[in-house]
Amino acid sequence: MTGRPAAVVLAGGASRRMGRDKATLTVPGMFDGRTLVEQVVSVLSQCCDPVFVVAARGQQLPELTARVLHDERPGLGPLPALGLGLRAAAQSGVSRAFVCAVDMPFLTPQFIGRMADSAVAADTDIVLPRTERDHYLAGVYRTGLCETVDAVVAAGERRVGALVDMVGVLRVTLTDATPLANLNSPDDIAGLS
Repeated sequence: MTGRPAAVVLAGGASRRMGRDKATLTVPGMFDGRTLVEQVVSVLSQCCDPVFVVAARGQQLPELTARVLHDERPGLGPLPALGLGLRAAAQSGVSRAFVCAVDMPFLTPQFIGRMADSAVAADTDIVLPRTERDHYLAGVYRTGLCETVDAVVAAGERRVGALVDMVGVLRVTLTDATPLANLNSPDDIAGLS
Protein backbone atom coordinates (compact mmCIF):
# COMPACT_ATOMS: atom_id res chain seq x y z
CA MET A 1 0.00 0.00 0.00
CA THR A 2 1.28 3.46 -0.93
CA GLY A 3 1.01 5.74 2.12
CA ARG A 4 -1.57 5.39 4.85
CA PRO A 5 -4.95 7.00 4.41
CA ALA A 6 -6.98 8.22 7.35
CA ALA A 7 -10.17 6.31 8.12
CA VAL A 8 -13.68 7.56 8.78
CA VAL A 9 -16.21 5.17 10.32
CA LEU A 10 -19.83 6.29 10.13
CA ALA A 11 -21.35 4.91 13.32
CA GLY A 12 -24.23 7.22 14.21
CA GLY A 13 -27.06 6.02 12.00
CA ALA A 14 -30.36 4.89 13.44
CA SER A 15 -30.83 1.30 12.33
CA ARG A 16 -34.50 0.62 11.77
CA ARG A 17 -33.87 -2.84 10.32
CA MET A 18 -31.60 -3.93 13.17
CA GLY A 19 -33.88 -2.35 15.75
CA ARG A 20 -30.97 -1.01 17.78
CA ASP A 21 -27.64 0.81 17.60
CA LYS A 22 -25.28 -1.26 15.43
CA ALA A 23 -22.06 0.26 16.75
CA THR A 24 -22.35 -1.43 20.15
CA LEU A 25 -23.74 -4.70 18.81
CA THR A 26 -21.77 -7.89 19.44
CA VAL A 27 -22.08 -11.05 17.37
CA PRO A 28 -22.09 -14.20 19.52
CA GLY A 29 -18.97 -16.27 18.91
CA MET A 30 -17.33 -13.77 16.58
CA PHE A 31 -14.74 -10.98 16.72
CA ASP A 32 -13.44 -12.07 20.16
CA GLY A 33 -16.48 -10.48 21.80
CA ARG A 34 -15.74 -7.02 20.38
CA THR A 35 -18.56 -4.71 19.38
CA LEU A 36 -18.93 -3.88 15.69
CA VAL A 37 -17.29 -0.48 16.19
CA GLU A 38 -14.37 -2.06 18.06
CA GLN A 39 -13.96 -4.68 15.30
CA VAL A 40 -13.99 -2.13 12.48
CA VAL A 41 -11.60 0.22 14.31
CA SER A 42 -9.28 -2.73 15.00
CA VAL A 43 -9.04 -3.58 11.29
CA LEU A 44 -8.72 0.03 10.16
CA SER A 45 -5.98 0.75 12.69
CA GLN A 46 -3.78 -1.80 10.93
CA CYS A 47 -3.63 0.25 7.73
CA CYS A 48 -5.04 3.74 8.37
CA ASP A 49 -3.87 6.64 10.50
CA PRO A 50 -5.58 8.49 12.07
CA VAL A 51 -8.92 6.73 12.54
CA PHE A 52 -12.06 8.80 13.18
CA VAL A 53 -15.44 7.47 14.30
CA VAL A 54 -18.41 9.75 13.61
CA ALA A 55 -21.13 9.08 16.19
CA ALA A 56 -24.52 10.63 16.79
CA ARG A 57 -24.83 13.33 19.40
CA GLY A 58 -25.10 11.62 22.80
CA GLN A 59 -24.33 8.15 21.41
CA GLN A 60 -22.43 6.00 23.90
CA LEU A 61 -19.49 4.04 22.52
CA PRO A 62 -16.95 1.75 24.17
CA GLU A 63 -13.42 3.00 24.74
CA LEU A 64 -11.79 3.16 21.30
CA THR A 65 -8.31 3.63 19.86
CA ALA A 66 -9.83 6.22 17.51
CA ARG A 67 -10.87 9.83 17.74
CA VAL A 68 -14.65 10.11 18.20
CA LEU A 69 -16.45 12.99 16.48
CA HIS A 70 -20.09 13.81 17.11
CA ASP A 71 -22.43 14.67 14.26
CA GLU A 72 -24.36 17.71 15.39
CA ARG A 73 -26.95 17.43 12.60
CA PRO A 74 -29.08 14.37 13.42
CA GLY A 75 -31.48 12.84 10.94
CA LEU A 76 -29.78 14.13 7.78
CA GLY A 77 -28.27 10.83 6.68
CA PRO A 78 -24.63 9.94 6.16
CA LEU A 79 -23.56 12.91 4.01
CA PRO A 80 -23.00 15.49 6.81
CA ALA A 81 -21.22 12.83 8.91
CA LEU A 82 -19.02 12.01 5.92
CA GLY A 83 -18.13 15.70 5.59
CA LEU A 84 -17.32 15.97 9.30
CA GLY A 85 -14.98 12.98 9.10
CA LEU A 86 -13.28 14.19 5.92
CA ARG A 87 -12.71 17.64 7.47
CA ALA A 88 -11.09 16.09 10.56
CA ALA A 89 -8.87 13.93 8.33
CA ALA A 90 -7.89 16.96 6.22
CA GLN A 91 -7.03 18.91 9.37
CA SER A 92 -4.78 16.05 10.44
CA GLY A 93 -2.78 16.53 7.23
CA VAL A 94 -3.93 13.41 5.36
CA SER A 95 -5.08 13.81 1.77
CA ARG A 96 -7.26 10.68 1.52
CA ALA A 97 -9.51 8.73 3.85
CA PHE A 98 -11.05 5.28 3.66
CA VAL A 99 -14.73 5.74 4.55
CA CYS A 100 -16.91 2.89 5.78
CA ALA A 101 -20.02 2.04 7.73
CA VAL A 102 -19.78 0.61 11.23
CA ASP A 103 -21.64 -2.55 10.21
CA MET A 104 -18.84 -3.89 7.96
CA PRO A 105 -16.88 -6.22 10.26
CA PHE A 106 -15.41 -8.29 7.42
CA LEU A 107 -13.25 -5.51 5.99
CA THR A 108 -9.60 -6.51 5.63
CA PRO A 109 -6.37 -4.49 5.48
CA GLN A 110 -5.75 -6.03 2.05
CA PHE A 111 -9.05 -4.72 0.68
CA ILE A 112 -8.46 -1.27 2.16
CA GLY A 113 -4.93 -1.26 0.75
CA ARG A 114 -6.24 -2.12 -2.70
CA MET A 115 -8.67 0.79 -2.60
CA ALA A 116 -6.01 3.18 -1.26
CA ASP A 117 -3.46 2.13 -3.89
CA SER A 118 -6.08 2.60 -6.62
CA ALA A 119 -6.81 6.12 -5.33
CA VAL A 120 -3.14 7.09 -5.48
CA ALA A 121 -2.59 5.54 -8.92
CA ALA A 122 -5.69 7.13 -10.43
CA ASP A 123 -5.27 10.48 -8.63
CA THR A 124 -9.03 10.85 -8.53
CA ASP A 125 -11.46 12.24 -5.94
CA ILE A 126 -13.16 8.97 -4.99
CA VAL A 127 -12.44 5.26 -5.48
CA LEU A 128 -15.45 3.00 -4.97
CA PRO A 129 -15.71 -0.76 -4.98
CA ARG A 130 -18.37 -2.05 -7.34
CA THR A 131 -20.24 -5.33 -7.39
CA GLU A 132 -23.77 -5.10 -8.78
CA ARG A 133 -23.78 -1.52 -7.47
CA ASP A 134 -21.42 1.14 -6.17
CA HIS A 135 -20.56 0.83 -2.47
CA TYR A 136 -20.38 4.45 -1.28
CA LEU A 137 -19.48 3.50 2.28
CA ALA A 138 -16.43 1.37 1.53
CA GLY A 139 -14.32 3.69 -0.58
CA VAL A 140 -11.45 6.14 -0.52
CA TYR A 141 -12.31 9.85 -0.60
CA ARG A 142 -10.06 12.86 -1.08
CA THR A 143 -10.28 14.71 2.25
CA GLY A 144 -10.50 18.07 0.49
CA LEU A 145 -14.01 17.08 -0.61
CA CYS A 146 -15.25 18.26 2.81
CA GLU A 147 -15.95 21.70 1.28
CA THR A 148 -17.96 20.15 -1.55
CA VAL A 149 -19.90 18.06 0.96
CA ASP A 150 -20.78 21.22 2.92
CA ALA A 151 -22.08 22.88 -0.26
CA VAL A 152 -24.11 19.82 -1.27
CA VAL A 153 -25.65 19.54 2.22
CA ALA A 154 -26.40 23.30 2.28
CA ALA A 155 -28.28 22.80 -1.00
CA GLY A 156 -30.53 20.29 0.79
CA GLU A 157 -29.02 17.06 -0.48
CA ARG A 158 -28.72 14.05 1.83
CA ARG A 159 -27.46 11.32 -0.50
CA VAL A 160 -23.79 10.39 -0.78
CA GLY A 161 -24.60 9.60 -4.41
CA ALA A 162 -25.13 13.32 -5.03
CA LEU A 163 -21.50 13.95 -4.09
CA VAL A 164 -20.31 11.00 -6.17
CA ASP A 165 -22.17 12.38 -9.19
CA MET A 166 -20.26 15.69 -8.95
CA VAL A 167 -16.63 14.59 -8.79
CA GLY A 168 -14.09 12.25 -10.39
CA VAL A 169 -14.70 8.61 -9.50
CA LEU A 170 -12.84 5.38 -10.21
CA ARG A 171 -14.87 2.22 -9.78
CA VAL A 172 -13.00 -0.98 -8.92
CA THR A 173 -15.00 -4.06 -9.88
CA LEU A 174 -14.79 -6.86 -7.32
CA THR A 175 -15.35 -10.54 -7.84
CA ASP A 176 -15.33 -11.25 -4.08
CA ALA A 177 -17.73 -9.01 -2.17
CA THR A 178 -17.03 -10.61 1.24
CA PRO A 179 -15.27 -7.53 2.72
CA LEU A 180 -18.32 -5.42 1.82
CA ALA A 181 -20.86 -7.51 3.73
CA ASN A 182 -23.08 -5.43 6.00
CA LEU A 183 -24.90 -6.66 9.08
CA ASN A 184 -28.21 -4.86 8.58
CA SER A 185 -30.72 -7.02 10.42
CA PRO A 186 -31.03 -9.74 13.06
CA ASP A 187 -31.39 -12.22 10.17
CA ASP A 188 -27.93 -11.22 8.88
CA ILE A 189 -26.46 -12.04 12.30
CA ALA A 190 -28.40 -15.29 12.60
CA GLY A 191 -27.03 -16.30 9.19
CA LEU A 192 -23.46 -16.16 10.54
CA SER A 193 -23.90 -19.01 13.01
